[in-house]
Amino acid sequence: MGMVIYYGGFLSCSPVKVRTVKMVNSTEPTALRWKVLEQVDEELMKGDERAALSLIKELQGKPGGLCCFGTARQTDPPRLYTLDELKLNGIDASAILSPVDGTLGSIERYLQVAAVLGGVSAWALFGLTQQQILFISVGLLFLATLDSVTFSGGFSSLVIDTIGHAVSQKYRNRVVQHEAGHFLIAYLLGILPKGYTLTSLEALRKEGSLNVQAGTAFVDIEFREEVDSGKLSSKMLDRFACIALAGVATEYLLYGYSEGGLSDIYQLDSLLKGLGFTQKKADSQVRWAVLNTILLLRRHERVRSKVAEAMSSRKSVAFCIDTIENTINVDDL
Repeated sequence: MGMVIYYGGFLSCSPVKVRTVKMVNSTEPTALRWKVLEQVDEELMKGDERAALSLIKELQGKPGGLCCFGTARQTDPPRLYTLDELKLNGIDASAILSPVDGTLGSIERYLQVAAVLGGVSAWALFGLTQQQILFISVGLLFLATLDSVTFSGGFSSLVIDTIGHAVSQKYRNRVVQHEAGHFLIAYLLGILPKGYTLTSLEALRKEGSLNVQAGTAFVDIEFREEVDSGKLSSKMLDRFACIALAGVATEYLLYGYSEGGLSDIYQLDSLLKGLGFTQKKADSQVRWAVLNTILLLRRHERVRSKVAEAMSSRKSVAFCIDTIENTINVDDL
């Protein structure tokens, strides 16, 4: 589980012809919006991210179009925020930025105990020799190492995540709320989500790789263009930081602490280090992003809940966007 933002591997994008939608006076503006959003879904399914983004921008700010995309009201630009300032806003940074997945951790421990008990039972039942037990242990260790090196632990994560979704309603709900937070914050900040998966098995079926985590992916054309030019703007960095922390911030608001999203925090930390941030400057950027994201999520709690409902039913990106536009109170933007 995590924010699969795919900001690595900056691929070049060639110009494409984009179908435009002429905005006309209509007595059914939401019908017009939905028609265009269906086209957005089609372009995303084809992998044409630039065309999908262009269609969204055609509707941005137009009557009967999209009033929420990229219009979120943010706090002051980043400065040296302290932990005390977060506390004044009712935010415990340690409960957000140090996630420990208790559910999956428990499942992993149970599996380890089951493996030991299974080994003892097999030894007693089949009368295995010490040499046979040694060979079996070495074989299992080799498979675990292969998974860790080749798939970055993808196979073991797949097994544990699948069990977690099967046995824990709380885990299933936490995952979908986490991803709804990513989706909503990205959309409000002007970054188009292009798809999402809620389980490792879904990610495997969709991407065909054990190395891909379940999570929300985004259209990152503008990010790649800035990176390719060698100039990552502070505005784009601020967006990325808020989106990265939206999942853990959502969990914090719902449960008082976060369990998932450690990879999101690592990803943001790696970006800041890559940009040459000192630890003090990086901490300040993260604290600002935490504050900004929490305030946005508090303001739009009902919207995030509706997006989570849509995602739990595996609705399309277009449906989730339409849900945001239909649910949000524009006065809160």
